Amino acid sequence: MTDMVHGAVPVAAGEPVLPKWWRTLDKWTMSCVLVLFGVGILLALAASPPLAARNHLDPFHYVQRQAFFGSIAMIAMLGVSMMPPLLVRRLAVLGFFGAFTALALLPVFGTDFGKGAVRWYSLGFASVQPSEFLKPVFVVTAAWMMAASHDLNGPPGRFWSFVVTIVIVLFLAMQPDFGQACLILFGWGVMYFVAGAPMLLMVAMGGLVVLGGMVAYSSSEHFARRIDGFLSSDVDPTTQIGYATNAIQEGGFFGVGVGEGQVKMSLPDAHTDFIIAVAAEEYGLLLVLCILALYGTVVIRSFLRLMRERDPFTRLAGTGLAAVFGVQAMINMGVAVRLLPAKGMTLPFVSYGGSSVIASGIAIGMLLALTRTRAQGGIGDIIGRGR
Repeated sequence: MTDMVHGAVPVAAGEPVLPKWWRTLDKWTMSCVLVLFGVGILLALAASPPLAARNHLDPFHYVQRQAFFGSIAMIAMLGVSMMPPLLVRRLAVLGFFGAFTALALLPVFGTDFGKGAVRWYSLGFASVQPSEFLKPVFVVTAAWMMAASHDLNGPPGRFWSFVVTIVIVLFLAMQPDFGQACLILFGWGVMYFVAGAPMLLMVAMGGLVVLGGMVAYSSSEHFARRIDGFLSSDVDPTTQIGYATNAIQEGGFFGVGVGEGQVKMSLPDAHTDFIIAVAAEEYGLLLVLCILALYGTVVIRSFLRLMRERDPFTRLAGTGLAAVFGVQAMINMGVAVRLLPAKGMTLPFVSYGGSSVIASGIAIGMLLALTRTRAQGGIGDIIGRGR
């Protein structure tokens, strides 16, 4: 009788936590993430020694730090993936208040490290970028608000989520960090669309985004310079985009060989924003296609599992997390091949960066927790009973 009411997934009474977690986990997604992290370490070995030499550090300084932060990220991912959706939501809401407070205080206590954008807190031995940690907890919190609006006499959760989104976007634009602002807005838009937003409203939102871009272009020299560089028919070979474009062309299909690439000698951000250029030059298009396939597998498998989920919060939060993860990867690689303006955005699990890799680990941990097979998770059970 229990199976008829709650679904067809058997759960043994008193089953230990680890076997149950392993049986219900999306192993393909977790495997792809582990491979991506391994690829990141491999590319760090190629891209970071020249930077370490310029900074008078040990040749493998950045590799060791990436391995350290990555280990924390993997532990966080596994730990969060074992949580039930209710606990994921509660921790995300608490994390949202902490990350939002840190973001709001950046103009007072933050630093730009000479890059012209106040995005980090300097801790001396490391730095923290609040916007990286804000993304996953914002997505889950906004999904909770939207799901609450579906309840009978529920709060106006969609409107609340919209107000919170606009406030976050304004804080990010003040840094300025238009890339993260667009990513936050995109994640909210995807969830709002899945929640049943009218198409006319989505078109209006698109118009507002275009209007906001025009205002940013006319008021921000930093933003205008990047847009002008992207639209220019000529690429300055001494810029980061110029070096990256040349490296990708030199790599061809199989690459110039391990350790033979030259772009890492010229690009200051070869180990972060333009890590895909190092991959394309030394390992060729073959590795780039493999990386694309890994990201695509994570996103597509997550969407397929979420299509069977009937809980609104779980479905919305998982969709938002998967969409933001995939689009961030697309933006990073799109910038490197000059399909998009320069954004200063990392490639999840592959680029160097403590805040980025740990936040990505938390985000994927949440996604794994939300896409685990649950007895009451399949919408097909309701359809089957209605026949």
